[in-house]
Amino acid sequence: MRIGEVAAKAGVSVRALRYYEQQDLLHATRNPGGQRQYPAGAVERVRLIQQLYSAGLPSRTIREVLPFADSGEVAPELLELLEAERDRIDRRMADLREARNRLHDCIAEARMQDPHP
Repeated sequence: MRIGEVAAKAGVSVRALRYYEQQDLLHATRNPGGQRQYPAGAVERVRLIQQLYSAGLPSRTIREVLPFADSGEVAPELLELLEAERDRIDRRMADLREARNRLHDCIAEARMQDPHP
C-alpha cells in the first residue's frame, strides 16, 4: 500500500506517516521507483499509534509498547510500563486541576472587585 492510501484510510497526514517512520514506529519498504510501500497491517498500526499518542504516551514509550501489541502477549514489563504512564497522566491531571482551581479563584476575586458587573 502506498503512503497516500495509508494516510487516507487511517485518517492522518502523509507528514504524520513520515514522522512515525522517523520515530521508528512504522516501517515501509521502497519500490524500484523509490516510493514507500507499507504492509497490509499499516492502517491498523497507525490507528494504534494515534490512540497511544492520544493517551499521552510519548514516542519512546510507544516504541516500547508496539512489540507487545505485535506479539499479542501481555508481558509483565508492558503492564509496568503502562502503569507508569497511567500514573504520570494522573499526576499531570492533578496538576491541571490545581491550575484550573487557581484560575477559578482569580476570576472569582476579580469579579468581586469589578465595580461594573
